[in-house]
Amino acid sequence: MEKEVMYTLKAPYRDALRIHGYHFGKGEKAACIIGALRGNEVQQLYVCSQLIKVLTELEKHGSISFGKEILVIPSVNHYSMNIGKRFWAVDNTDINRMFPGYDKGETTQRIAAGIFNQVSSYSFGIQFASFYMPGDFVPHVRMMETGYQNTSLANLFGLPYVVVRKPRPIDTTTLNYNWQLWETSAFSVYTNETDEIDENSARMAVSAVLRFLTRMGIIKYNSHSGYIANVIYEDELTTVHAGSAGIFRRKREPGEEVLRGDVLAEILDPYEGTLREAVTAPTDGIIFFAHRKPLITEKDVVCRIIRRLHQ
Repeated sequence: MEKEVMYTLKAPYRDALRIHGYHFGKGEKAACIIGALRGNEVQQLYVCSQLIKVLTELEKHGSISFGKEILVIPSVNHYSMNIGKRFWAVDNTDINRMFPGYDKGETTQRIAAGIFNQVSSYSFGIQFASFYMPGDFVPHVRMMETGYQNTSLANLFGLPYVVVRKPRPIDTTTLNYNWQLWETSAFSVYTNETDEIDENSARMAVSAVLRFLTRMGIIKYNSHSGYIANVIYEDELTTVHAGSAGIFRRKREPGEEVLRGDVLAEILDPYEGTLREAVTAPTDGIIFFAHRKPLITEKDVVCRIIRRLHQ
């Protein structure tokens, strides 16, 4: 393992931002794995740390395939992580909305450019990502429908679901989208948590990446076969919205099967504690995403449901 400073940004009032990368093996740029691009992505940082730990042991035993190189960048925005902010601490901009970057632009554009110049030439790109809404997912691999996506490759992670989404204009400046345009096969891996550590889904994510690297001939590693993934399109999910605002009490968890009419959550009056709304399932299916914050506003997404095939 070789540790390298991939990018340095000098700061006038504090220590410089140094983004570290961990190289395993030598040769063809086979796979790049990136963790926390945002300051609250603690789970994503943790998953990368566990992956680095395993890859270090595999390299010691000669289990990185000859002529293959793996790069892991566990954190990009630890400036913001240090003070508990999701976006860039100075101007509240999102680094993952700045790719491919501009080396003479604003600070986050320069950071994105510095990182992208280092990672754009890898054959496979894996990002441990987080969602813009507060909530929990069933672990899955997500891809954008750019015309370059390959769901067959995404199946090799062995996670329960592969989700394909049509990119919106704002998505064209994300790492995943630009990786694909630069001919890198790009995948975003989502686990249950973002700003807290969930051991079970973290282990699942590490195993999924090791499984993928093994199946692509990049490492030699024995793992169980995982799931046969279901490919779903994001616009086919049933979205359930809150009809009221108040204190949110979740009743069902991601991955649970529900029937039409089952109570998914309760919304309570924040002053009087009385029930304002019992949010019910509009269809039979499996909960894919669920809101988790203690407060909710009217029209917020309570959950998203994978409809049963007969629906």
